[in-house]
Amino acid sequence: MYKVISNKKEFSVSAEKENNVFYVNDNNVALDIKKLSETAFHVLRNNKGYQVELVHLDKAAKTVSLKVNGSIYNYTLKDEMDLLLQKMGLNNIATAKVSEVKAPMPGLVLEVVAHEGDTVKKGDALVILEAMKMENVIKSPIDGEVKAIKVKNGEPVEKNQILIQFK
Repeated sequence: MYKVISNKKEFSVSAEKENNVFYVNDNNVALDIKKLSETAFHVLRNNKGYQVELVHLDKAAKTVSLKVNGSIYNYTLKDEMDLLLQKMGLNNIATAKVSEVKAPMPGLVLEVVAHEGDTVKKGDALVILEAMKMENVIKSPIDGEVKAIKVKNGEPVEKNQILIQFK
């Protein structure tokens, strides 16, 4: 079961894949779905056809954009675990401010990619660390600005040593 949230509505959706049965707000919804390609589908509901295209899917952020008959709709999905965390008041823990990046393991700094003052996006390479004869790219966990670089090229580091600080 998923809670689906758009800018206009919020509803629950679940499905029995083996029986091709869908439920919206616990009401059975009869759909006939034909897959046209990896991202395109033709959906028939109440004798009316819909061209549905998956425009964007971000599994980590649990967001999806669908184009239905030429109009784009954006949705946020919450699964049962998200709803449980929200009910317990723990849903905002992941949004805590990250102020530094630490070495995940001992190793040798091969290259510091980021520079002080750089604006980085989540996933941008910050440091390349050699550990156990393998190169590991340490990526930014957030969108932010680099405040300080605490290591240099060729410098050995210990596990949990601060590599980069953010503003």
